[in-house]
Amino acid sequence: MILSGLIFIPMIIALLMIVVPKEKTAVFRWGAILASVIQLALVAILVQNYDLTKAGINEAAGYQFVENYSWIKVSAGSYGILDISYTLGIDGLSLPMLILTAFVGLIGVISSFSIEKYIKGYFISYLILLSAMTGVFAALDFFLFYLFWEMMLIPMYFLIGIWGGPRREYAAIKFFLYTFIGSLLMLLVIIGLYFSYVTNPGAAPEDMIHSFNMITMMNQGNLVAGSLLSVEHWRHVAFILMFLGFAVKIPMFPFHTWLPDAHVEAPTPISVILAGVLLKMGTYGLVRVLWPIFPESVLYFAWLIALFGVINILYGALTAMGQTDLKKLIAYSSISHMGFVLLGLASLTTEGTMGAMVQMFSHGIISAMLFLVVGVIYDRAHHRDIDGFGGLAKQMPVYAGITLFAFFASLGLPGLSGFVAEALVFMGGFSQPVTQNLTIIATLGMLITAIYYLWTYQKVFTGELNPKYTGLTEINSRELTMMTALGVSILLVGIYPSSLTDLMTVSVNHLNDLVKSAGTVMVGLN
Repeated sequence: MILSGLIFIPMIIALLMIVVPKEKTAVFRWGAILASVIQLALVAILVQNYDLTKAGINEAAGYQFVENYSWIKVSAGSYGILDISYTLGIDGLSLPMLILTAFVGLIGVISSFSIEKYIKGYFISYLILLSAMTGVFAALDFFLFYLFWEMMLIPMYFLIGIWGGPRREYAAIKFFLYTFIGSLLMLLVIIGLYFSYVTNPGAAPEDMIHSFNMITMMNQGNLVAGSLLSVEHWRHVAFILMFLGFAVKIPMFPFHTWLPDAHVEAPTPISVILAGVLLKMGTYGLVRVLWPIFPESVLYFAWLIALFGVINILYGALTAMGQTDLKKLIAYSSISHMGFVLLGLASLTTEGTMGAMVQMFSHGIISAMLFLVVGVIYDRAHHRDIDGFGGLAKQMPVYAGITLFAFFASLGLPGLSGFVAEALVFMGGFSQPVTQNLTIIATLGMLITAIYYLWTYQKVFTGELNPKYTGLTEINSRELTMMTALGVSILLVGIYPSSLTDLMTVSVNHLNDLVKSAGTVMVGLN
């Protein structure tokens, strides 16, 4: 029951907050801290008891801490038996994402202590969001996965739309519409998968058990002969539709335009959770759903996926270089860095896929730190105009040093987590002929990233101090605590990457073997 506790404890505490008078602001703040600390403790138990030798992907025995209960089961006559289960489980692909969610979730709660408006509603919404994101990373039933995926939309919509900046309504609606349209595409494919796979292949039509279980769908032996998704071109269509659904969340060019608006208008804690965790739901969907269920489509579209990854890298970096708003610059840098995940996954190599997974984790903690850095100066100067600062290192030396560390981490300085991720991605991409040339082009992204970060740092922190900011106060203890925790994590992964990669290795290898072997077999059958 540990995974259920991980998911629902924040939600239970959020529901209990409903009966607490809104004037009891300390209850909401410390209640959210309690929920996040419990989550982090439960994740620590998962890590401590996780078996590094097990990985299944399409085998139930490979998942750990599994919870499986029948939820809805009815006979549908000639359509067979409809079965929906409450199924949770983790492997080396989902465990790092649960660690990231719990860690960044706690950082976001601490950052939220600065929120002063509608505190009760804010923390209730935040905890529900935390539960939904956790559920996405633990679900092994598509019905449950989609339920958590959609549940995330509502609290995020309100967190941006109520507590955001001047254009918060526009940003919230844009986020909602983009994500909702992507979700509808996913839903179409999920329904098609449901009626194309059964847990008892070979049974009479009226006795076939149709299931939303992801593990069932990952085993191509459970595909119903003559069903819609047993036809190659329909499988490619289904792959494209679901890929687009996940691409919106990544976000992948040209479906990225909601992200800069959402980040600019969202309050700092929500930017932290948005960049740190929510974007990873899109790339996690690729490795959890598309790669094992549509292996032949992955092989077929690998080059195109890598191409979009490179477009993300270069477009995001070039656009970031032209920004004058510090928060928008970080937002476009996120688009660029998520491109490395696509490139690594498209290589279908151990190094590339491992690099993509490390990048997901690394970008989560680095982007969280970057948005906290922006939040610190915005709280004091009440603007984010890069050209409007100057010489802040003289007034806020500790803050300047922390910012430089965060910038170096994001541009991939050796010894920090960003370097490990990008090095693995380049190794994997370059080793495959299909992605080799694209990988060479992608290296320009690192150069452009270094240029815009160093340029930004020069404008904001070096030179003579702008007289308007002689009264700015240094970073406080609460802010320093959050920055230190994230900085130590970045250093740990950068210096000792095995602390993270050991959790993933068996699952990553199994996933790539599955895609190559099952994909080749499926292509041969069609």
